[in-house]
Amino acid sequence: MEVTALCIRLLMNVLFLLCDQKVDSVSLRVEPNKLQFFEYDNVTFHCEGTYGWSGWKVAHKVKKDFQCKLTTESYCVIKDIYPEEGGKYWCEDGKGERSDSINITVTGGSVILESPALPVTEGDVVTLRCRNKNTSSDLLTGFYKDGVLISSSSTGEITICRVSKSDEGLYKCKTSDGGESAESRLTVRAPHTETPPCSDDMFFIFRNIIPVVLMAPLLLLLGLLHCGNLRGSCSRCVM
Repeated sequence: MEVTALCIRLLMNVLFLLCDQKVDSVSLRVEPNKLQFFEYDNVTFHCEGTYGWSGWKVAHKVKKDFQCKLTTESYCVIKDIYPEEGGKYWCEDGKGERSDSINITVTGGSVILESPALPVTEGDVVTLRCRNKNTSSDLLTGFYKDGVLISSSSTGEITICRVSKSDEGLYKCKTSDGGESAESRLTVRAPHTETPPCSDDMFFIFRNIIPVVLMAPLLLLLGLLHCGNLRGSCSRCVM
């Protein structure tokens, strides 16, 4: 009985290796990569990390009847977005699983601040741009963090060469013609210490699944031989 239990345990471990291919956590990405949009802009949402998953959709906190189900390419597009379509968006499925949310702003005004939609990593180079819908020429622009003026620019942008946690906060910009953007949060996270998830399906398969499939027959063979040896030794020892 002990030999049989050991063999079953070994075979279950092999099956566990075959089955334990976890799906990467799902994240929402916005394209263009920014948090503020002018009215009538086009916005694309991508649910990434949905390997082998079905039923995912993009959800909107304000519009409960919002439906933007994903295509086979795992993205959906909102054309001619309106101010009331601003707010929190996330990816979710029918089982209650959901990604982190992204809070976008849609304005009917003339000025927006272009800042990264997703958290940036400490040490990254981050550029903030002030866009004026009514003019293509550069205006003297003031950039504010948490309500305090931190920089002025004649080019309409500022660059943080090595962003740190101290740079985290609410940012907005004001132009010399009186235009002012809404506030958007810049979130800074610590550097990753683990290998980032694969974003390409084929690379994910070759990196994770195929090695396990190739090893499975060898593990099964070793398990059967091991069980056979145990049975042989036990039969020799039985009086």
